[in-house]
Amino acid sequence: MNEHRVHEVAKELNLSSEALIHLMRQLGFKVRGYMSVVTSEMLDKVKGKMDEDKRNIKKKDREKEKLRRVKKRKIEKRLKRAEEKKRAATKVKETLTKIKAGEQKTRKRVKLERAETKPEKEAKKIQLPELVSVEELAKLLSVSPLTLIGKCLELGLMVTINQRLDYETASMIASEYNYDTELISYYEEVTEEKEEEIERAPVVTVMGHVDHGKTTLLDYMRKTNVVAGEKGGITQHIGASVITHTGKKITFLDTPGHEAFTAMRARGAQVTDVILIVIAADDGVMPQTAEAIDHARDANVPIMVAINKIDLETARPDRVKQQLAQHNLLLEEMGGDVPAVMVSAKTGEGVDELLDSLLLITEMKELHAPCKGRAKGYIIEARLDRYKGTVATVLITGGLLKKGDSFVAGTTHGKVRAMYDEFNKVVEEALPSAPVMVLGFEHIPSVGDKFVVMGDDRTAREIARKRQLAKREMAAHPPVVRTLQSIQDKIQKGEAKELKIIIKGDAGGSVEALSDSLRELSTDETKITVVHSGVGEITESDVLLASVSGAIIVGYHIGAPSNVGTIAKHEGVEIRLYDVIYRALEDIKLALVGLLEPEYEERLIGEADIRQVFTIPKIGKIAGCYVKEGKVVKNAPVKIVRNSSVMGEGKIISLRRVKNAVNEALAGFECGIGFENIEDFLAGDVVQVYEVIEKKREI
Repeated sequence: MNEHRVHEVAKELNLSSEALIHLMRQLGFKVRGYMSVVTSEMLDKVKGKMDEDKRNIKKKDREKEKLRRVKKRKIEKRLKRAEEKKRAATKVKETLTKIKAGEQKTRKRVKLERAETKPEKEAKKIQLPELVSVEELAKLLSVSPLTLIGKCLELGLMVTINQRLDYETASMIASEYNYDTELISYYEEVTEEKEEEIERAPVVTVMGHVDHGKTTLLDYMRKTNVVAGEKGGITQHIGASVITHTGKKITFLDTPGHEAFTAMRARGAQVTDVILIVIAADDGVMPQTAEAIDHARDANVPIMVAINKIDLETARPDRVKQQLAQHNLLLEEMGGDVPAVMVSAKTGEGVDELLDSLLLITEMKELHAPCKGRAKGYIIEARLDRYKGTVATVLITGGLLKKGDSFVAGTTHGKVRAMYDEFNKVVEEALPSAPVMVLGFEHIPSVGDKFVVMGDDRTAREIARKRQLAKREMAAHPPVVRTLQSIQDKIQKGEAKELKIIIKGDAGGSVEALSDSLRELSTDETKITVVHSGVGEITESDVLLASVSGAIIVGYHIGAPSNVGTIAKHEGVEIRLYDVIYRALEDIKLALVGLLEPEYEERLIGEADIRQVFTIPKIGKIAGCYVKEGKVVKNAPVKIVRNSSVMGEGKIISLRRVKNAVNEALAGFECGIGFENIEDFLAGDVVQVYEVIEKKREI
């Protein structure tokens, strides 16, 4: 009789141990834990139950498909009937025309005939969003909502007046009223007439590995101590600055060096003309360096390399060049097309040559942009300032931004109340390639949102409102329903586990980067769900949301007021605060390890020979054994081996030496052993005793 452990059977059936135990208990089997024995009979019943469940699911799917076909046939029948009526009407008109052809045609009759033989009007066209309510659709079709609901019932659709219909359903209903439909999106770009263009300053994105001296290099260029204000020397937000060299301006975007800010670096590549990759001469090419190279290639943006820290004794620039060649990045001196400059951000050596090279590269590109008309650009950073309110750094890509302009950015809008440059000085207008801090946003925009100036505040407000509505509807009606359902089913069956997190931070870019990095930690067994993310302090509503959803709160570069901490303690909600993102990621990794299904390993700890078998009334069979190696331990799992074949598996439920009950028997001693779930053992068999070791899983 073949017997297996619960955890072995679970692995074979592609279930978790908990799910299999739950299923077996439903079938009436007494199962204690993952080491319990599953007999062939039990396994057959489990498989039978699973097959039955699968058949039921298939049956339901067939019923749904049958219903869908019935609805489809009804619609086709109705359309066919309408087509037949249309053909009959056409034939009647043709017959009337033939009859009247033989008659004398008066002016009036000719006029009537022409009217009758005039071709039918083409189907009218309406524009529909991704989701539309029944009431809104009725207005577009010029019918009453009740009439439209009746039409939906005819088509087999049960709807209410406020119910939202997707585009395909609304399009099918509109076709019943002879309307053609066109999908519209509130995320389409706002088009502008082409204005006169002038030469603009190049935009250079600085990338590289953490602590390779990117911010220090920019600091030397603009003679401001930016690094001193950052935690641990790591840039925390995307900074933008303008540097003048030989009378020409260059705009630099300083992206944070830690790999968790991948999303912001990718956005930096969207608005950049050249990517400057800074590599420390002592460290060489590191993971984030390779990542920066990939970003530049994906965006098809020219690359320039600055080999930094050449003033150090440990500097090895030749090794850096070889490493770059291994990443298919050939420098000009090695026969490639990528310029490289040796620099020292500390002493300033090579900095002028670097700026000259950047200007030379960008001059060949002949960069131009319109300097008049409505401004447009991208949100580089957004945050909530204690004194200024919502502040966003905008990189202007075209047009002229002025104080008082109404604008829309993503799902928010506003009016420019004030603008500041990188030195916090007030500016009245901003030209292309100029990064400015803009005040006047209604809400905090997202990093990477397109910024567009509108004709008036009313238009900006209306577009933002429609975008917000579309965003809410898309969130409420996710497009990939099956995937979400499959995840939910896995969680319910114990095949996947979930860690819910609420993220709050001081800046939009940081929050988004942390969210993306945490989602990447998800595996097939453990799922991270960011329940909510936002900018600003942790509030009572965040705690209440965490309490209801069973989430933990992660705060980045922010604090939690004392009253919020008290509420969190009362609600049993954990709040974790961090200043550096990689520490948050490490903590979450440790939390995820606890959610993973542990792996179990069996280790042989002893062997005993069965020398005699006794049968004791009311107790059963007892094996008289001699421990020849290791030790025999009570409650330990065992296997009975005969001629190298496993005859049965179970565990030791009783262990005696002479007449005394003991917990273990060592090598060289005799003992009596009682087994659980093992009846087939004979004199001469070998008892193998194991211990089960739980191995922690790693992500």
